[in-house]
Amino acid sequence: MENLDLDRLKRKRDWRIILPVFLVSIIACIDRVNVAYAKLTMTQDLPWITPEVFGAGAGIFFVGYLIFEIPGSLVAAKFSATKWIARIMFTWGLVCVAMAFMTTQFHFYLCRFLLGASEASLYPVIYSILFPRWFTAAERSRATSLMLTSLLLSNIIGAPLAGVLLETSFFGMHGWQELFILEAVPALAFAVFFFFCVKDRPDQVHWLTAAEKKYLTENYEAEQAAMQGRKKYTVLKAFKDPKVLKLCLIYFLWVVGFWGFYFWMPTVLKELSGLSTSLLGGAIAIPMTAALVVQVIIGYTSTRTGDKVWHVAGALFVGAVGLACSPHAGSLGMALFLVCLSAIGIHAAMGVWWTIPTTFLTGPAAAASVALINSCGNIGGWVGPNMMAWVKTTTGNFDLGYYIMGAFMFLSGLLVLSIKYKFNGQVREDADPVAKVATVDA
Repeated sequence: MENLDLDRLKRKRDWRIILPVFLVSIIACIDRVNVAYAKLTMTQDLPWITPEVFGAGAGIFFVGYLIFEIPGSLVAAKFSATKWIARIMFTWGLVCVAMAFMTTQFHFYLCRFLLGASEASLYPVIYSILFPRWFTAAERSRATSLMLTSLLLSNIIGAPLAGVLLETSFFGMHGWQELFILEAVPALAFAVFFFFCVKDRPDQVHWLTAAEKKYLTENYEAEQAAMQGRKKYTVLKAFKDPKVLKLCLIYFLWVVGFWGFYFWMPTVLKELSGLSTSLLGGAIAIPMTAALVVQVIIGYTSTRTGDKVWHVAGALFVGAVGLACSPHAGSLGMALFLVCLSAIGIHAAMGVWWTIPTTFLTGPAAAASVALINSCGNIGGWVGPNMMAWVKTTTGNFDLGYYIMGAFMFLSGLLVLSIKYKFNGQVREDADPVAKVATVDA
């Protein structure tokens, strides 16, 4: 094969694949968690939204997600990943608009359920189907980490935007209603762009040369063949595999902390600081920026060193410290510092984490297994907010909830290390889940 300019090829994929998926993820995250900011004012108009109702509504999102996660991933694996992602965006945009007009507890629960059902399988399709076709195993930590900076940027953008929208009123609507409607518009518009402009495979695009298409296609086929030669997984075999089940448990524990932190962080910081909603949004951008920087660094260092487990476990341990110490924050400055540690622990290793399953799973087995892992995380997404609501109602504060989340994050980190190490500290024979696949020469 003729020599290729791999730097040029990387830039092409950064702009044509990572950037569109990055924007999809930003819009998804803003629309998923805007209810946490809307809660700051909508309880004045909807007094039936008690802490218990809000916790249940925040969590029921993940019930819809759980039910449709695996079927959606299998549909995308069989037909088209990009068309499925476009469908996901369009339907969640419609549901987000409907959130602005809810008037009863039933409407709240129904919209949250439908939002989860609409978004189900988004990330598994990206991790297990789309990215493996466009990025080699060695490149995916960096690519996924860059894409997942969207989770943090969505807060850096979404928190101040929500603060401003909540304090304005147009067309006779309340600020929280505007928040839901205006933040749904990008999803509806970008779904159309994504449907027509982003493709499933290198051989479907015009912006790659024939040599570039051949290089990417041959690397993908070599990786798939090597992994299947090592162990060929069916969907059922993957669901029973101990490594897959361990990844499910790790992600469940991780996400209990993730969503318990996210859905209640604005409320806790507002109670502690007394800041206005607009200033609070600006303050929340500080820890999200810190976590974004660390996430990019971890993605690059993991790619350079080839290490995965210490990058993931180390970040989880940092998050455990931040969460467990949060009840002892005596000032806004200390609270923001601990939120920084928590945000780093929750976010920084996500990009590296999601490259682990696709290094020993392929095809529908990879799609279904990543969906199963994500579904177990989404159970944690239901447990976390409801656990925090129960703790607040039972004890009058959030302290116990933060201790529980910190413990779960710490245990999750230990389990990540067990991927590589035995309990006696020796390295496992199958320690590295990454299939050792030589990259096809350019």
